[in-house]
Amino acid sequence: MQNWLLPEYIEDILPAEALHIEVMRRQIIDLLLVHGYQQVIPPLLEYVESLLSGSGSDMDLHMFKVIDQLSGRMMGLRADMTPQVARIDAHLLNSEGITRLCYANSVLHTVPSGITQTREPLQVGAELYGHSGLESDLEVQRLMLRCLSVSGVSKIHLDFGHVAVFRGLIKGAGISRELETELFAVLQVKDVSTLKELCVKLQKRTREALMLLPQLYGDKKILVDAIKQLPDYPEIRTALNELSIVAEELMPVVDEIAFDLADLRGYHYHTGMVFAAYANGCSNAIALGGRYDEIGKAFGRARPATGFSMDLRELSRLVKPQVYPKGILAPFQKKNTELENIIEQLRREGQIIVMELPGQKCKYLDCDRQLVLHDGQWIVKEI
Repeated sequence: MQNWLLPEYIEDILPAEALHIEVMRRQIIDLLLVHGYQQVIPPLLEYVESLLSGSGSDMDLHMFKVIDQLSGRMMGLRADMTPQVARIDAHLLNSEGITRLCYANSVLHTVPSGITQTREPLQVGAELYGHSGLESDLEVQRLMLRCLSVSGVSKIHLDFGHVAVFRGLIKGAGISRELETELFAVLQVKDVSTLKELCVKLQKRTREALMLLPQLYGDKKILVDAIKQLPDYPEIRTALNELSIVAEELMPVVDEIAFDLADLRGYHYHTGMVFAAYANGCSNAIALGGRYDEIGKAFGRARPATGFSMDLRELSRLVKPQVYPKGILAPFQKKNTELENIIEQLRREGQIIVMELPGQKCKYLDCDRQLVLHDGQWIVKEI
């Protein structure tokens, strides 16, 4: 194997794409900042127990693990930044009020989540702690849509689910933990035939409700069907009501909204509403989010929490990249104060100034202009 080959699904980001991603990152972070979200930068690795807090097995198989040579304990390279941000909120900031935090950095996955995706996503996201009402869910959802908009992504399709619907059925029917795990697995892949086999011994009302879940996908009409056909448990009634309110609130600002009551993504992680954003030209979700009120429990502080995250690499592929800006080539002259002042002024104005080096013979292809001395004055001239 050549020394320069990279592992599968690991790749370099070259200048044009790197600039494109960085511009997006700045736009998103600046937007989050003016909405009151303070940026944090957690470490790339920490003890495994901390990184798995709240997410359980959902993240365990996605995480690279190493032995800490100082302590002998198992450490992990983060596969998701949300548990880290929850730890910061719980122990370092320790605020009693509402806390808004955001982040933008790399995470690492042992396997890619899709055949076209990288194992090193550039994750950007926002988390809101300390409020359990639907208002904070809507704030986060609207903010996610604004982040996608400033990035240049349009025509967004939103999918909503609510894990409390499935949890309500499990609790109301008194289903065992073992059967719950099996039902969860088949609903994840919408394996209706296996689901039917698992439901054979359940009461008719529960069996019919579970068999109905995979069919409850579509526009707001399916919420009406769900209210009529699912058991009238408090958890289910509250969940369906929340989804109806969200539909009314977001309909004017999003192109399309759909609901999937069998969507149990992050079931061991989320505690309420979950959502995913899709755009033309990408089969994968470009942003994911939801409510996860129990994530801080392992840190001794189970505060209400809701948030979203997205992969800047995936996002950048949906938006036409900018042409890498050309610079101005400046001649190399020792102790020329006038030239140095002009160069600094141009740089303050945002111009790219590349200093020519002694002995440079080839043309500098990234410059389309040059600084030349004309009639005793330095001027910018096209090359």
